Amino acid sequence: MSTVAGRGKTKIKAVSKSHKAGLQFPVSRVARFLKKGRYAQRVGSGSPVYLSAVLEYLAAEVLELAGNAARDNKKNRIVPRHIQLAVRNDEELSKLLGTATIANGGVLPNIHQNLLPKKAGKGKGEIGSVSQEF
Repeated sequence: MSTVAGRGKTKIKAVSKSHKAGLQFPVSRVARFLKKGRYAQRVGSGSPVYLSAVLEYLAAEVLELAGNAARDNKKNRIVPRHIQLAVRNDEELSKLLGTATIANGGVLPNIHQNLLPKKAGKGKGEIGSVSQEF
């Protein structure tokens, strides 16, 4: 990773911590947040890498499921509704984000069993439906 600069000196190109770890999420920024947040007196060098990897995995998982929900609704763009459907239909993500509210997400389509119409009478030939019996 060294390139030749002027006058025989070698210039070493900077490589980010994210690139070294093979991640898309910013390792250095996570490290800075961990230090400024004062969660502990000292922060090890591996903890921001691990936390960045976990955050990247969770983001990829939610985006994949939300993309599937958008495709199921014949849309090209992910909107909060698709994120809500993706999170609430996945058992583990729903448990993780159980108390979180997604703005403009709506609710899952659900009709309570008691509100559904009852099936027709079986066996005994009922002449009509009696709404009330005294």
